[in-house]
Amino acid sequence: MVLELKPPPQPSFAALLSLWPTGLSYAVSYLFIAIVWVNHHHLLRFAEHATPQLIWWNFAHLFVVSLVPFSTAWIAVTRFAAVPVAVYAAIFVLVNSAYLAFAWEVLAQAEVQEKTSARMRQTTRVRSFVTLGFFLIAVVLSLKFPFWGFGLMLCVLFAYLRPEVSGGRS
Repeated sequence: MVLELKPPPQPSFAALLSLWPTGLSYAVSYLFIAIVWVNHHHLLRFAEHATPQLIWWNFAHLFVVSLVPFSTAWIAVTRFAAVPVAVYAAIFVLVNSAYLAFAWEVLAQAEVQEKTSARMRQTTRVRSFVTLGFFLIAVVLSLKFPFWGFGLMLCVLFAYLRPEVSGGRS
């Protein structure tokens, strides 16, 4: 991630503690990008061919993921102000939307190749729509209660920690 982590100017724990917005936003963003990478990698195991649609959805997904460092830095600088947190949540919505389209394309190939069960495809789609809904709620919630919105985003990430829960043939 391209987020500049600068050491505090004073050699004290108090000075380090004052950087908590940077540390927290960086940690959550790093977790988010790690989860995106793990799920993306997991999903690609089911793709048989790099179709034009798959390639363009992949580029769209990667583009919106590239916006995460910008919003992370904005949150840190503004110390979790409402609008930056709402924009951060909106980027999560965009990432999840692009992932949903990307997943549909991959799962369509997997269905034809009989690499996945109907249950796995359904679980993946439901999880994507439910988490998308929660990220949308986080956008609105962040405008009034930025810490609650940020906390909701963090909680929603846990739904994606184990991609294999919804993967494979059953």
